[in-house]
Amino acid sequence: MPRQTFHAKPGQISTSWRILDADGKVLGRMATEVARVLMGKHRPEYTPHVDCGDHVIITNASKIVLTGRKAEQKTLQRYSGYPGGKATETYSTAMERHPERVVEAAIKRMLPRGPLGRRMAGRLRVFAGSDHPHQAQQPEPIELS
Repeated sequence: MPRQTFHAKPGQISTSWRILDADGKVLGRMATEVARVLMGKHRPEYTPHVDCGDHVIITNASKIVLTGRKAEQKTLQRYSGYPGGKATETYSTAMERHPERVVEAAIKRMLPRGPLGRRMAGRLRVFAGSDHPHQAQQPEPIELS
């Protein structure tokens, strides 16, 4: 009986939809679990060079928690592409304006760089409130460890 490592092909993977309520969750710990599901590392047929992950919906992004003094000390930066177009803001002001962007940025930085990572990041949907338009997909809840 030969022992061979199983490598999934792109057409062999079936994706499912998962949902996570971020109310009261710590940002970094939640982001690591979500990145794991987006990459597909929770599946036994995980293959590093194939997109094996699931679609992830995160609700209540405005209610995430940052530990310590990260809300005042950490900053988010964006750049417009023009000279002098660098904008910096703290996490507390970013959470007031666009809490989805804070959660998306934390998760995207944990995914691989390149075309495969961008495809994985495209399966992430983040909503500030509890409503989302994906009820028809019947998402299963994610249990955080």
